[in-house]
Amino acid sequence: MSDSTASQIDQRHAVVPLALQITAWLAALAVCVVGMLDLVGNWKAEVATAQFVALAIAPLIFMLPRPRRLQISTTTCDPKQSAAGRGDWFICIGLGVVAFTVNYAVGIKLADLPPAYHDEFSYLFEAKILLAGRLSFPSHPVHPELFDQMHVMNEGRMASRYYPGTSLWLAPFVAVGYPYYAAWVASTIATMLLYWTGRELAGRRAGFFAGLTLALSPGVALFGTTYLAHQPTLMSLSLFLLGMIRWRRTRGASDAWMAGCGLSFAMLCRPMTAAAMGLPFGLDIAIWLIRPRRPVVTIAGPTPSRLATLIGFGIPLMAGWGLMAIYNEAVTGEWTRSPYQDYTDLYTPRHVYGFNNRVRGEQHLGPKVIEDYDTWAENLTPELAARNVFVRWIASWQWTLDIVPLLICTVIVGGMLWRLDRRWMLIVAAIVSLHALHAPYWYVGIMGWHYVFETALLWCLIAGGATALLTSDWKRRGIRGLSVWWSALLVLSFAANFQYRIPDGLGSLRHPRQQHADLRRWFETHVDQRPALVLIEQNDPHLDLVVNEPGLNADLVLGRYRPGKTDVKQIRKDFPDRSLYVTRPDRKEIKRIE
Repeated sequence: MSDSTASQIDQRHAVVPLALQITAWLAALAVCVVGMLDLVGNWKAEVATAQFVALAIAPLIFMLPRPRRLQISTTTCDPKQSAAGRGDWFICIGLGVVAFTVNYAVGIKLADLPPAYHDEFSYLFEAKILLAGRLSFPSHPVHPELFDQMHVMNEGRMASRYYPGTSLWLAPFVAVGYPYYAAWVASTIATMLLYWTGRELAGRRAGFFAGLTLALSPGVALFGTTYLAHQPTLMSLSLFLLGMIRWRRTRGASDAWMAGCGLSFAMLCRPMTAAAMGLPFGLDIAIWLIRPRRPVVTIAGPTPSRLATLIGFGIPLMAGWGLMAIYNEAVTGEWTRSPYQDYTDLYTPRHVYGFNNRVRGEQHLGPKVIEDYDTWAENLTPELAARNVFVRWIASWQWTLDIVPLLICTVIVGGMLWRLDRRWMLIVAAIVSLHALHAPYWYVGIMGWHYVFETALLWCLIAGGATALLTSDWKRRGIRGLSVWWSALLVLSFAANFQYRIPDGLGSLRHPRQQHADLRRWFETHVDQRPALVLIEQNDPHLDLVVNEPGLNADLVLGRYRPGKTDVKQIRKDFPDRSLYVTRPDRKEIKRIE
């Protein structure tokens, strides 16, 4: 039976060995003990204790009376391939409503505050440039150094250092005055697409639990309060995953087109993440292209030609590369050189990708290095890389769902991998690929996982697949109580997320946002002569206040004051149409220069 026409083994009828279930249960118990000792950050000891008690109940349920004979179906059909019905669309839309509601409920708490991270201001800056019908604005002709903004290129042209996909997604929401809706809509779309991917892999139950896990994910909801690239990338890669998982069965050009569009837009948002996610699937495509041709007939008819499939993949990817080249040319003057690379070389050479980043970066220090921010980088050694990978792995479990249920799901799917639909191997390989390609980053990441944030899609699929496997197996064994127990364990994890993790995360995000809001209000109060240029002296590289609108034409423009370097008298002459102020915000000092 070809894997392009049916699953290797119909997951609905795969028996999960008791030895594997016991192994997963024992591993979860051991991890709970570690959590009870309060040795894992963002995991409350009381939650770990409650989970330990819940796990201890499972053997009691297993020992309850049940049918003596194990009923195992030998059905080999693949019901996942049947056409979608109204029930599927009802589930899909319902999951979308849940996802949007959760993201809205969490995000609205911070929607009235400015962004928290430098990156967010950079994405918004570029979104406003795009809305002006441009890719960049010219730097100030006389004093460009005054308006150096974190993560914004300012070398003759001003534009975001980041790739344009995220700003392109933000732009229409910025235009209508609701930029924070961009992340919520992206998360909603990703959830709905993930349902279809889970359904394709293992049926409705797997799709439902995968989508529900993503909809209720604490980390996804928290990142949905930001203007970062993660939500648009999550949405794009969910489209890529659906197209690739379907293509693996159909070899259809339309599915290839879907996957290519998703990967292309993800590449315009986060290229390294897109490459890491796409690597295992790309190797799979390459193997399919070079292996001997075999006549295969799918339920939709003869397999399309390799040329049609390559065109389906290739056109969207070439379009994405073309857009990236145009953006590079507009900002750096070279279509092969990205603003991201230029910014790193000029301003933060110690932040370079790879091992010994500080050692290599210090060989290329220049006059424009942002010293305080650049020296924040640690020197990446194999030991630090291994620690970072471990932290990212654990954090991805915590912020996607929870350590305990995802540990159990990982053991179940991992132990059954060779008996399941072969496409599950690609899901597991993509997780490994994302971690491996990001191992050479010295920084562990925001919340310990932002470099591998998009593994949330894959972990949710594993959670859905393992849930479908376990509940089907328990049903056949006549132990329906374990399905209730598993649901209770998941509910306990979701409840702990909403009671502890999300409030803690909101607190950490609120602090820098509130600082920006307070200082903006302080400027509005004390800068009473408009239009004005306010030169800011500051000493905190992680709370940079020089944030402006593209074109530098706003009523209030902020500049950078560097003691010993900034000639205030000359600036007073060169900006005759603006009132000039010098301020030290941390001391609440502000002085108007007459």
